[in-house]
Amino acid sequence: MTIETERNSRTVVVRINRPEALNALDVESMIALNDALREFRDDPTLSVAVITGAGDRAFCTGADLKGTLPPDSGFAESYFAPYDDSVRAGLYVRAITLSELAIPKPMIAAVNGHALGGGAEIALDCDIRIASETATFGLPEARWGSVPAVGGVSKLLRAVPRAVAMHMLLTGGRIDAAEAHRVGLVSEVVAPDELLTRALDIADRIAANAPLAVRSIKTLAARTEDLPLSRSVELEQLLWGLLRDTHDRVEGRRAFAERRQPEYHGR
Repeated sequence: MTIETERNSRTVVVRINRPEALNALDVESMIALNDALREFRDDPTLSVAVITGAGDRAFCTGADLKGTLPPDSGFAESYFAPYDDSVRAGLYVRAITLSELAIPKPMIAAVNGHALGGGAEIALDCDIRIASETATFGLPEARWGSVPAVGGVSKLLRAVPRAVAMHMLLTGGRIDAAEAHRVGLVSEVVAPDELLTRALDIADRIAANAPLAVRSIKTLAARTEDLPLSRSVELEQLLWGLLRDTHDRVEGRRAFAERRQPEYHGR
């Protein structure tokens, strides 16, 4: 299987498994990745997803250039076709436009090597990114006559300073893990053999928190990004109000007063 999933308590590890192609994605792999993340989204027993790549050379190097040549059908025909038909008719980028899945749960990118093109965009779609010391990041589409198609430009501009983002985008160049950490693209860099363990540790800490609070924070992060500060604060107060009388919030305060770990149930 080109996309593997492995459950670890309330976390699912989604692994891109095409190491012979530096974990580049052909159309079937893109569809399988989309399906795996839909299952994560809809499974009430899962709280966090960790996305990583098989092997130690690549996280994901984007679309398999050999297997994603232009189709015979026109763009307009594919654009207005149903999802399954459009993906197989050349609009395959829809399958890796993860933001359209509206996943309300946290996702962590454990970047174990090259994250290029669509691979970098998958990492940018994650809420937390940690990198192996061997990781590199780049959006080289301009070198191959294209542009990032699933949010790479806008999301990179939001993730790092504009000058850094534009340099990466216009030159198609890469940055290494140390530089990615320096500019804030990743939150930490670890040794290759510690990467997945560290990602799962972060996932466990998130999963131990109140589920409704975690989802509310992700909702706020997504919906306030383009709002004026006054509107953002207003939305925060509304979410606070929604949580105020929940069982989990009461349990959190009782557990604090009783000096014990809270037991949350998502209600």
